[in-house]
Amino acid sequence: MKVFLTGATGFVGHHVARALADEGAKLRLLVRKTSNLANLEGIPGDTHVGDLARPETYAPALSGCDAVVHVAADYRLWIRDPEAMYCANVEGTRDLLKLARDAGIKRFVYTSSVATMHFRRDGMVINEDTPVSLRDMVGHYKRSKFLAEQQAVAAAEDGQRVIILNPTTPIGPHDSKPTPTGRIFVDFLNGRFPAYMDTGLNLVDVAEVARAHVSALTKGQSGHRYILGGENLTLKQILDKMAAITGLPSPTVEIPFAVAATYAFFEEWITGRIRKREPRATLEEVRMGRKKMYASSAHAQQELGFRILPVNPAMRAAIEWFQANGYAPGSLK
Repeated sequence: MKVFLTGATGFVGHHVARALADEGAKLRLLVRKTSNLANLEGIPGDTHVGDLARPETYAPALSGCDAVVHVAADYRLWIRDPEAMYCANVEGTRDLLKLARDAGIKRFVYTSSVATMHFRRDGMVINEDTPVSLRDMVGHYKRSKFLAEQQAVAAAEDGQRVIILNPTTPIGPHDSKPTPTGRIFVDFLNGRFPAYMDTGLNLVDVAEVARAHVSALTKGQSGHRYILGGENLTLKQILDKMAAITGLPSPTVEIPFAVAATYAFFEEWITGRIRKREPRATLEEVRMGRKKMYASSAHAQQELGFRILPVNPAMRAAIEWFQANGYAPGSLK
């Protein structure tokens, strides 16, 4: 099978590329001129330089492919120009769906996000059938991913075979950017996590997320959404697990929402707008943190053979990778 893959230089995309290659897929990898290709080392495949914002730059690379796996996304919780995010996430997905359809490609796997779901403050575990609308989306990232997912749903309704995957919070090695989740690990390892909010996440091993992408190509039902998750944990539980792995102290002070929001407001104005650097905290993050992002992966277990794995090995692998690659001092015993 020849697969056109986007986002292979990123965190999740790197693991998807490796999983596909391990199953014998022939890869055609879309990269940008500015992409760091370090994450592609050791992964066989042909690279094609192009830009999702300019469909004409990659359309020829779709020829002869059997499937598209679209992992690439602009994943940031703070951005000076939101239009760039909508262009990449929404318009880029729409254009790639159309070009794949025009090229006669039979299978399309779209990597969405659990961010498109409707979470609650009471910690209720949601699934793919939990009602949700655009007004439930907090911030540009979630809105752009929701709108992009709607493009995929519409394409499936029009007869294109499109499978939608919704990873929760993937963790593991090779988070080189790092992602917002990876920054939680890096900040903790560097002693920059003095307190925590009362929030919760679902952590999932990125390797299992990648394996589900391979499975979705043959087992996924068109138009279906599949949450790919692991353990539902409070932020405090996550920090305590990191402390147990590393021997570093876990914070004991809980920050009220109002204090966190005030700090994020000034971070955005001073660091973001005045100093023009990415702030350490954003109002979008704080607002998202008011809800516990707990989810069920039962649907993916039933149809894709997805496995809910203990999160500790993936956490340890992430920590070891960050330490080995200079993001944080020390090493595990």
